[in-house]
Amino acid sequence: MCELMTVAAAVAFTAWHFASRRRGGCSRAVFTTMLMFWGAALMWSVDCVANALDGEPLLDISREDFVLGLIVWAAGLAVFGLLSLIDRKRAAPRCAGY
Repeated sequence: MCELMTVAAAVAFTAWHFASRRRGGCSRAVFTTMLMFWGAALMWSVDCVANALDGEPLLDISREDFVLGLIVWAAGLAVFGLLSLIDRKRAAPRCAGY
């Protein structure tokens, strides 16, 4: 379940990133958070495949895994909030090379 939740967050931040780039702006906070969620999704994908090769189910759909997904979402959004505050304080030029 945490794999699915992390992929959903990564897709959402990716859509946000490309939508803001299309409008002519972008945010380093969105880009960094997008990369963090994609990294977590890749990590859990490898873990899911390794578990499947050992004979376990491909996806763990349990309450504990759901709670882990919520914790990952909360941590990612907290980092996003912190990075957004840092971006606003610095008033850095947007998309100047990340």
